[in-house]
Amino acid sequence: MTIQYISFKPQETRAAKALVEQLGFHTAPQVQAFHATIPGYAVTPLRRLKYLAEHLGVQEIFVKDESPRFGLNAFKALGASYAMGRLLGAKLGLAKLDFQQLVTAEAKAKLGEQNFIAVTDGNHGRGVAWFARLLGYRAKIYMPKGTVQDRIDNIAKEGAEVTVHTGNYDDAIRFVTAKAEQDGWLMIQDTAWEGYEAIPLSIMRGYTTLAKELVEQLSEAESWPTHVFLQAGVGSMAAAVVAYLVDYCRAQSLSLPLITIVEPTVANCLYESARAGERRCVEGEMASMMAGLCCGEPCTLAWEILKSYAQCFVCFEDSLDSEGMRCLARPIGEDPAIVSGESGAAGLSVVLAALARPELADLKELLHLDSSATIVCISTEGDTDKVNYKKIVG
Repeated sequence: MTIQYISFKPQETRAAKALVEQLGFHTAPQVQAFHATIPGYAVTPLRRLKYLAEHLGVQEIFVKDESPRFGLNAFKALGASYAMGRLLGAKLGLAKLDFQQLVTAEAKAKLGEQNFIAVTDGNHGRGVAWFARLLGYRAKIYMPKGTVQDRIDNIAKEGAEVTVHTGNYDDAIRFVTAKAEQDGWLMIQDTAWEGYEAIPLSIMRGYTTLAKELVEQLSEAESWPTHVFLQAGVGSMAAAVVAYLVDYCRAQSLSLPLITIVEPTVANCLYESARAGERRCVEGEMASMMAGLCCGEPCTLAWEILKSYAQCFVCFEDSLDSEGMRCLARPIGEDPAIVSGESGAAGLSVVLAALARPELADLKELLHLDSSATIVCISTEGDTDKVNYKKIVG
């Protein structure tokens, strides 16, 4: 099947409530204040697709375009920079996190040598390598088998040592976890498991800058979403955005949008978790062009949040994703063009399928996508694989 979906009845847990407090409306300003001290920080644009919305018969469609983020073509640097900054700030005893305070001569002398290591499908590792370079430290990045050369080169350009592992993403995680402990390197990983949750939580807090920007931009547009579509690999970004929305809605007495989580069929660990009602993992090579979403083991923290607040889980094939990429690149009417890569276009691809394919009328009904719907998607990356992007979009 090209697309599969499941309706889910979320049940808020005590653990999810605690995570919302740490990732929410009241803590995000501190995170954004740190990001604002980093050279190159700017709020990424929220694009209004007015003509596409009219064509599909809904009220509004908004897409937050993360391709300009720090000049890195993806959102991931938000999480990596905050986690790395917070780690070093704690070692320095800083009361307020500020990039300039991390790179003073006094700070460098006190910290000494700091080496960072991470596993990535592309964008997270680029963020780690970039921030390590800004700080003046080394980074070693491991990537799963099958990684395209464009993504390898982008990380190497940031000065990091890049190694392609012989296994998939989750195999590489296990290898690097042992290597980091053996070599004494600081592991900056954007997924959590039992015994490794502090740094992933900091990374998720970093993503709340994106959510804060989004909510402020929607307020300026005088629109509040009825639907939010979020793509997920391990689920950290999706869960961080959801946690922020939950906290903001409670503070402002607003209705929480209907949250839909989307994944590639070959790496549908959250879909399978929702279907089972408990955290599940999937295995295999995960050969999808949506490389940033090809993760088989859900982040423990992310699953806690998503099972408490998400209402629909969808998985789909690459052919459907291509339609979303082309739609964003070749807009209808006077809508702005958006360069959105394979993982970036995932949310809108599901929106297009639900609204434009008669055979998916039941999905449209399940999601209550009607003329009153205001839809928000996040294009999490630009053309991070330029060869494949050109092949699909032309």
